[in-house]
Amino acid sequence: MLKQLLGKLPRKSSKSTANRDHGGNHTANSNASTGSRSSNGKSANSNISSVAVNNSAPDVSQNLGNKIHQGVNSKLNGDLGFSQYEGLPGFKDVPSSEKQSLFIRKLNMCCVVFDFTEPMKNLKEKEIKRQTLQELVDYVTSVSGKFSETAMQEVMKMVSANLFRTFTPQPRENKVVDGVDLEEDEPSMDSAWPHLQIVYELFLRFVSSAETDAKLAKRYIDQSFILKLLDLFDSEDPREREYLKTILHRIYGKFMVHRPFIRKAINSIFYQFIFETEKYNGIAELLEILGSIINGFALPLKEEHKMFLVRAMIPLHKPRCLAMYHQPLSYCITQFVEKDCKLADTVIRGLLKYWPITNSSKEVMFLNELEEVLEATQLPEFQRCMVPLFQQLARCLNSSHFQVIRFQNSYTSLLQYTCTTHFTIIICFSLFIYGKI
Repeated sequence: MLKQLLGKLPRKSSKSTANRDHGGNHTANSNASTGSRSSNGKSANSNISSVAVNNSAPDVSQNLGNKIHQGVNSKLNGDLGFSQYEGLPGFKDVPSSEKQSLFIRKLNMCCVVFDFTEPMKNLKEKEIKRQTLQELVDYVTSVSGKFSETAMQEVMKMVSANLFRTFTPQPRENKVVDGVDLEEDEPSMDSAWPHLQIVYELFLRFVSSAETDAKLAKRYIDQSFILKLLDLFDSEDPREREYLKTILHRIYGKFMVHRPFIRKAINSIFYQFIFETEKYNGIAELLEILGSIINGFALPLKEEHKMFLVRAMIPLHKPRCLAMYHQPLSYCITQFVEKDCKLADTVIRGLLKYWPITNSSKEVMFLNELEEVLEATQLPEFQRCMVPLFQQLARCLNSSHFQVIRFQNSYTSLLQYTCTTHFTIIICFSLFIYGKI
């Protein structure tokens, strides 16, 4: 009996000790967890990087999407842990019925934005995301069947998370002399371009895809989104502006309901550039888009379009940095005159209004543009502006700048402007009055 009692005592003590040990560890872990949350100032739910993407656990990957949506605007850096950021299975490895679900999961995963200011951080995770983005591009290109509204919503969330950001331009002194931009020859390149390029390519193919229903997509590609997209045209990276130009043009063509708003928004950018800042990197790209838009204007031109020419296009000749965008601007102006020859008088008088006085390089650009406008000008419109035009050309012939004087084609083209002897005599007489013959 005594042996039995003695035999039970160690077992009871061991069990109690085990319980105490277990309880102690639990308390320590709890305290450590609490201490970790206190030191970080955030709960585990707000830490996107702590969420695992498990190939064999759809619930976990879905949880990743929920966490990402909560912090879609957070920019992650190397200080956070990415040990569990893993790729999802390829589209070829899942049945067709699950591909759209996998597509959404991959989009959620790509909402994580990495920090590229330090290139050596999170190399593995960055490569996983790059490969995932490329898979998404291939899927959007080859998909058969309309995108669901949920898929559209997720595409727009991923695109917004990666593209919409605040620019931090490098401190560079902007000097403009004689209409030539004297900034550094090498443009500023975005360090995140390895990911941004694929996101832009995905979005371009999504907008261009026949499987994207414009009626559904316009709920997400709305006016707010377009304004944010236009803000990106101020990017210093010319590669980004080139993608934006193509994408905005496709949006203009596909979403007819947004066309007036896009024109109005571009108009506002021009106003701010002309009359306030004279600093905006994407003026040339916006003018290239407008050149195609103007070419498609129906005749007769609406009064809205004529006012756009007078209030925005012609005043764009005013800024000192005209050389940065003069070629597409000249094309747009010529398109207006070819569409409606009666606008020639308005255009020529507008050029004379903003004609440079002390900037010879800019004056050469005006003479080039004037020659193109005159080729599309009819005789009645030319006669209305003939006198002030000859006065300005006479001043150009008196210029001390060799390029302005050498620009004699514009002067001689005036003499050859019409085949009628009477009109040629008028031109010659006008030049004679101003002492040029």
